[in-house]
Amino acid sequence: MNARGTIDRPLTYDPLKQAPMTPHASEQPSGSAHTDFTTPGAKLSRQNRTREMQLIPEALARAHMHERMREIDAERQAVRLINARRMQKRAERVSMRARRALAMAVMH
Repeated sequence: MNARGTIDRPLTYDPLKQAPMTPHASEQPSGSAHTDFTTPGAKLSRQNRTREMQLIPEALARAHMHERMREIDAERQAVRLINARRMQKRAERVSMRARRALAMAVMH
């Protein structure tokens, strides 16, 4: 593509120097601007380029990672609980064996 300025790749990133996003039939594509072109309403016409909009993917990624970390912590806690119950059952079996051995020793 040989156009000098497009909406995605304007000649300048300064919102004050960008043309408003209004459809009109001219040789320049909509959204392109010359360096000497300044429009007072240019900031209002560029609402899709606000900082919040640019940070949305980052915020989504952060929320996704937070959710994954919460899931991983819950899974770790479940594994710890399973291991603790297993160790408790093992300790109970060992205790019962020791009681039986002691009872057998006392009886004989």
